[in-house]
Amino acid sequence: MANDIISEANIELKVRANDWRHAIQLAGDLLTRGGHTTDEYTQEMILAVETLGPYIVVAPGIALAHSRPAPSVMKTGLSLTTLVEPINFGSEENDPVEIVFGLCATDSNNHIQIISRLVEFLDSEENIAFIKRCTDRRDVYLAINRVEEGV
Repeated sequence: MANDIISEANIELKVRANDWRHAIQLAGDLLTRGGHTTDEYTQEMILAVETLGPYIVVAPGIALAHSRPAPSVMKTGLSLTTLVEPINFGSEENDPVEIVFGLCATDSNNHIQIISRLVEFLDSEENIAFIKRCTDRRDVYLAINRVEEGV
């Protein structure tokens, strides 16, 4: 749907990651498969954390992997990966991480709508708990995009 902030294909639930790099790789792979980025963008997201530290761990248990707009981004997009076992990213305040979003944008302003809608969704502890326990990506897709089936 045109107003979606995330597509159902860009959601993968209850996966195993070896470490934080692998967790970002999983989120980045979804963006690549969805036609949003090239593989280079995933490497740019990992390099950003290696260079700047775990700034992407934005709330307890939640990472928002991203990098600067670059030629490796074809279209703005969002991905979501939940982890079977939480992973430490090196954030004293917010580790360990169970929810990893991947965000890519074609320019600095293009992602503001996605971020604001995502923040609004994540502002609810109930929504965060729902994502952590959910095993059906369709349910997560509908919840994040606030889609009501059959209406």
